[in-house]
Amino acid sequence: MNQTKTYDELIAELQALANPMNVEGQKRFAIYGGIQLGVSLYDLRRMAKGIRDHELAQRLWDSGLHEGRLLASLVDDPHLVTIAQMNAWVDDFESWDICDQATDNLFIHADGILDLIPQWAMREEEFVRRAAFATIAAIAWNRKDISDEIVAGFIPLIEAKADDPRNFVKKAVNWALRNIGKRRPALRQQAVECARRLSDSTIPSARWIGRDALKEFETKFGPDL
Repeated sequence: MNQTKTYDELIAELQALANPMNVEGQKRFAIYGGIQLGVSLYDLRRMAKGIRDHELAQRLWDSGLHEGRLLASLVDDPHLVTIAQMNAWVDDFESWDICDQATDNLFIHADGILDLIPQWAMREEEFVRRAAFATIAAIAWNRKDISDEIVAGFIPLIEAKADDPRNFVKKAVNWALRNIGKRRPALRQQAVECARRLSDSTIPSARWIGRDALKEFETKFGPDL
């Protein structure tokens, strides 16, 4: 059932839930961007429950509020999301949490996302590139309807961008590789082989990505991979 809440009602509720102490805590976790209110993700999910409104989502995205953008990713209708919108939103990404929530809550369910992943991966902006690999990670984990062949097809992209030393990129590349390896047994060996190749790299970021992924695979599946 689609509940009715107006933009003004949601903004008022966000402001009523503002918590300056949470804002300081967010900054310690490198969460920035827009006007931050410190509203918890738990409260945002509660507010979004039952709402599916594309126009409302766009107004929330344009509100200037950090939590407004998080809420937008929760209430938008993925069937109405366009490639142009996704490209516009990734251009606005200023923080890893908005990047990860938008990709996981919304983008992975929108038409055209598979075509955007390699495009974003080739761009230099830190959170645009992170969006590519956060999307791969979310698809590998949540979109069981997408074929394993398509998911495996992202492994060369992971290897190609494993040389990016930026923290929020390399962690997303690592996340994507780990989720592919944990998706289904049919993909595990390909992910393990990729992790081993990266582990032997002379590039520090690639080596870290490979070794960290391999460590998780060994912990989860045993040393005899």
